Amino acid sequence: MNDSLLNALQRCTPRLGEALRPYVMADTFKASFSAEEVSALQQASGLSATELALALLPLAASYAITPLSHFNVGAIAQGISGRWYLGANMEFASAPIQQTIHAEQSAINHAWMCNEPQLTAVTVNYTPCGHCRQFMNELNSAQQLTIHLPGCAPQTLHDYLPNAFGPKDLGITDTLFDPQAHPFAAQSDPLIEAAIDAASQSYAPYTRAYSGIALQIDGEHWVTGRYAENAAFNPSLPPLQSALIMLQLQGYPVSAITRAVLVEVSDAALSQQSASAAILTALGGYSLETVTVFSK
Repeated sequence: MNDSLLNALQRCTPRLGEALRPYVMADTFKASFSAEEVSALQQASGLSATELALALLPLAASYAITPLSHFNVGAIAQGISGRWYLGANMEFASAPIQQTIHAEQSAINHAWMCNEPQLTAVTVNYTPCGHCRQFMNELNSAQQLTIHLPGCAPQTLHDYLPNAFGPKDLGITDTLFDPQAHPFAAQSDPLIEAAIDAASQSYAPYTRAYSGIALQIDGEHWVTGRYAENAAFNPSLPPLQSALIMLQLQGYPVSAITRAVLVEVSDAALSQQSASAAILTALGGYSLETVTVFSK
């Protein structure tokens, strides 16, 4: 357990802290709570679902990495399955500031990478910025998504983003969190195959520049990330950031990376290679292998 997570746990009310401890202290804890665990936490703490989500925000924010702003933001994405996914902002010193990850993106990506089919709500400890509002507008549940903030009544995403520009304006009907399956030729290398699988599930309806990445942790473990494109382009989440979110939330330090493979579709309109290589260099001089694949 990281020290920040332990400190956040100690700042909870005694009832909630006692209820949380068996989950958070477990080696299997991966920054999410199942529907059954959420229900058990409600019963033990006496909190409503909304109150519990707000009370868990310091836990989510404990995963933040903020060498630039020193401003930690936590978010919780609530899935239609009942599972709650934590997320936090991440910054990369010596890399372009545009490559930072917002807390809402982190929690949403967490749910997406765990194959959650739809989100019902996002709880965050500060008002979502315009970047995040636009990112959430790409979701297949954008029309119904509820935003919860401390001290504020719940509001819909479109209360925060009226007259929004999004997928429907560009004729896109399969949106973020809808299943994606882009077939690419298989490879014998397991890490490359993991990156191909991530690319095959990536979301890039505007450029079709499907891409995925796999970060080797040791001989048997890796994390993957998928590209999540946005109608406004700038809020798009690159595959490396998607993987780094999962690395952090699963408790691995960046120093655990031993190999990184990026997979991109042939003749794509854009490439993730240069930006991904720059971040990996900034994080510790890690090299990036790039593999080009062709659609079947």
